[in-house]
Amino acid sequence: MLENNPPILNMPLLALRGIFVFPKTSVHFDVIRKKSIEALNVAMASNRNIFLLTQKDISVEDPSVKDLYTVGTVAKIKQILRLSNDTVRVLVEGVYRAKLIDITANAPCFYANLVKLQDEPLKCRPVYRDAMLRNAKNAFDEYARVAPKMPPDVLMSVVAAEDMGYLADFITNSIQVEPDDKQYILEQTNTLKRLKLVITLLKKEKELLLIDAKISDKVRARIDDNQREYYLREQIKAIKEELNGDSEAGGEYDKYYKRIAALSADSSVKKRLTDEADKLVNMPQGSHEATVVVNYLETCLSLPWNVNIEAKKINLDNAKKILDRDHYGLQKVKERILELLAVRALSKDVKGQIICLVGPPGVGKTSIARSVAECLG
Repeated sequence: MLENNPPILNMPLLALRGIFVFPKTSVHFDVIRKKSIEALNVAMASNRNIFLLTQKDISVEDPSVKDLYTVGTVAKIKQILRLSNDTVRVLVEGVYRAKLIDITANAPCFYANLVKLQDEPLKCRPVYRDAMLRNAKNAFDEYARVAPKMPPDVLMSVVAAEDMGYLADFITNSIQVEPDDKQYILEQTNTLKRLKLVITLLKKEKELLLIDAKISDKVRARIDDNQREYYLREQIKAIKEELNGDSEAGGEYDKYYKRIAALSADSSVKKRLTDEADKLVNMPQGSHEATVVVNYLETCLSLPWNVNIEAKKINLDNAKKILDRDHYGLQKVKERILELLAVRALSKDVKGQIICLVGPPGVGKTSIARSVAECLG
């Protein structure tokens, strides 16, 4: 709403591309165009106030008056950071809405005549105002549940807001919607109407996000089906190669089955190893997973299952010599190992002795284990 005979202000104008700044909100953006950088310089040399207007078409490199919206925001420049010779990053805070009257100069930057827009007096009962605030916050909460990566500080700011006009501006500034929708809300000086528009916009965007998520799930399911079909076709191909004797891996797989059958191990162990061999048959030859399974089978099949070896009597003095011979330093580690061996030497019936060796590669964990094995015979 325009005041009666409002004063006409003149200040540098900066044209924004795809960015909207609302009163009482902070926004940072990069500036590249020379005319825009000059507008920042002029503003910094005076009172740091600058008129921000968004252009209708972001592809226009050198906009004229007809390429700009007529309602924008007068903002205070908070910080300027020069990223390079031709790029500046600026932080601004919106102060008030303003309407463009005309352009008074075009070089070295835009100078604009403008008038300040005041919010219309709120004509509703306090209980209705509270109900609208609650409705808007609930609508935003529902939107935030389906919107991707909504920052926690934005959620807290919405919950804490008690001013209808600020809440409408802050929500519009924080969500991703069509530029025309943002501009239309920016132009509204009736705070009640502005908040109603935002509530409607939130509900529409929530429905769009839900539909988009549903479509994405369907597409993902179809991709998974295609991958499953490809995997099954590869399995059929491998089976046919096995039956035709074309696969060199067939003999190797049979070798695993024979070694498992001849293993002197419990039936549960054999079943687990057989399951791994079956898994190996269905894997593409040379794949990373197949290599892991092969290593697992080789390790398990090389173990002396159900073979009891009588350990020799533990000699602590000899054990200390072995540990000192194989490892320089590591005094605390070697003392702990000797304590473990001493307990075992005193009571052979002790079970469940477990010691954990922790450290980055190369500190001696494996060599310590080898020394302990040598001490135990």
